[in-house]
Amino acid sequence: MTAPTELPGRVALVTGASRGIGYGIAEAFVARGDRVCITGRNEEALKEAVEKLGGDRVIGVAGKAHDETHQAVAVERTMEAFGRVDFLVNNAGTNPVFGPIADLDLNVARKVFETNVVSALGFAQQTWKAWQGDHGGAIVNIASVAGVSASPFIGAYGISKAAMINLTLQLAHEFAPGVRVNAIAPAVVKTRFAQALYEGREAEAAAAYPLGRLGVPSDIGGAAAFLTSDQSDWITGQTLVVDGGIFLNAGVG
Repeated sequence: MTAPTELPGRVALVTGASRGIGYGIAEAFVARGDRVCITGRNEEALKEAVEKLGGDRVIGVAGKAHDETHQAVAVERTMEAFGRVDFLVNNAGTNPVFGPIADLDLNVARKVFETNVVSALGFAQQTWKAWQGDHGGAIVNIASVAGVSASPFIGAYGISKAAMINLTLQLAHEFAPGVRVNAIAPAVVKTRFAQALYEGREAEAAAAYPLGRLGVPSDIGGAAAFLTSDQSDWITGQTLVVDGGIFLNAGVG
């Protein structure tokens, strides 16, 4: 059996990647030759994703993103399987509430922050200790356009994504020069997670975008691949908005 450190290519850990944006990112990494560990809550869905992505290059570790034990196990399994963890993509997220922030249940707000922000910090700490602190690498945090503007009816989610953007700045500052840390802020991407924002009215929703369509997971996969590539070696602490031009409509006139 070939020793893990002798296998070609680099290694990524992508959270919340059994489907949707996370799967699209894992797919982009596998396509360029990386080996990947994906995480998610549903073990069966993870198994299916691993099979589709390629069981010779991909492993799955089931668990809840905010669980510190799961974070440690996911990084440990990645190191055992592949001998390194060059890239971390914090994609796991939740948005269990829709409504005005004045009525927001504070326990729900705590859950949103635990999953969307605290878990990202936990995974970053784990990958730093296991590999990146000594060997370098890159981290990509999946934020949202909801984190850079007011977001009616998904306020808790938007606030958490604003915190994710600031977490990106903090990690970029502290983890430099060896580890670059950037964020991606997508607009609406066609996934089950965002279905409520366009289901039954996709053409109407897409019409608001200057590029004429909603996003798809591969759009975010391409951005994540760039931010973990050698072509982005002088980029850190930035948030790349991937929005089909929707912010252009906020201008005057």
